[in-house]
Amino acid sequence: MKRKRLQTRKVYSEDFKRARIKEYENGEFSIIELSKLYNISRSSLYIWIYEYSTYNKKSLKVVEMKDSGQQKVKELQNRINSLERVVGQKQLQIDYLETIIEIAGKEYSIDIKKNSSMKQSNGSEIKRK
Repeated sequence: MKRKRLQTRKVYSEDFKRARIKEYENGEFSIIELSKLYNISRSSLYIWIYEYSTYNKKSLKVVEMKDSGQQKVKELQNRINSLERVVGQKQLQIDYLETIIEIAGKEYSIDIKKNSSMKQSNGSEIKRK
């Protein structure tokens, strides 16, 4: 016996709809991004634009320019490149410090890395006998 699955219908509050349209109008997200981010159909988003947007009216056609999405992608790519540079610089610092530890260990004949896992002292305590 085959069972039919009932489709679930999502119901969004008016405040939620207005907030998503505001994000779209402010240029924070495109229709495609909103659709993927909140799992909302594009057609629903366009209906909400016609209903809640201060700029778009029912008789107007909403057309998204490709440049706005491309500009956002460029900005995000620049951010990624900047963060990758920072990570690279930090890795160079780590490599440099590890080399210094290795050289110092050979110079003073101690394993600094191994000794670094020891308990820290509480400073110069005076031990009484």
